[in-house]
Amino acid sequence: MQTPDTSDTPYTPEDYCGTTYAAKLLGLSVGTIQTLVEKNELHAWKTQGGHRRISMPSIRHYQKKHNMLLSPLEAKENRLRVLLVEDDPVTREMIRNFCSGCDMPVDCTAMSSGLEALIDMASIQPDVLIADLNMPGVDGFELLKTLKQSAQFQRMTCLVISALSQEAISAKGGLPDGTLFMAKPVNMQWLNGFFTALIAQRRKAQAPAMA
Repeated sequence: MQTPDTSDTPYTPEDYCGTTYAAKLLGLSVGTIQTLVEKNELHAWKTQGGHRRISMPSIRHYQKKHNMLLSPLEAKENRLRVLLVEDDPVTREMIRNFCSGCDMPVDCTAMSSGLEALIDMASIQPDVLIADLNMPGVDGFELLKTLKQSAQFQRMTCLVISALSQEAISAKGGLPDGTLFMAKPVNMQWLNGFFTALIAQRRKAQAPAMA
């Protein structure tokens, strides 16, 4: 199984992120992030597998140096953080556009590969993971299995969206206990209800205990 390699750096996963997430945090394009790395304005390195990782402290320093406001992802602590992992661009954009346009406190970070998600998982700290199963490289099965082995993500809500039949999923080892499933094509009305229920549950848990 292909998983992020941290043995070649002195950092913990909370100290770095991938290029896509760095771009989201700073509100810049991926190309601009790459340029900033080349100019040494952001500290970055590559793993043995060739995956670029960017230092979170250098991102914070860049924000302060240029008087940049925190991104919505950082500034709104009470929003529902959603990580979407889907290699199909049409489905990915449809769900991301729904999240950005819905009248709910939802922030969605979209990625196209399971490996990219594993690299940035500790930085994003998502409340909800929405993942496809059939993806090149680290697929949804490996992604879920890896995350379920980590105590850090035991409470994260996981929703699988896939065109695979239940028989095909079972033949590949099935899904971890507690994983929710929605068959493709994505039912946006169901997804709206899903987010509504999660947000209501979250607000109830955060409300002061009744005397």
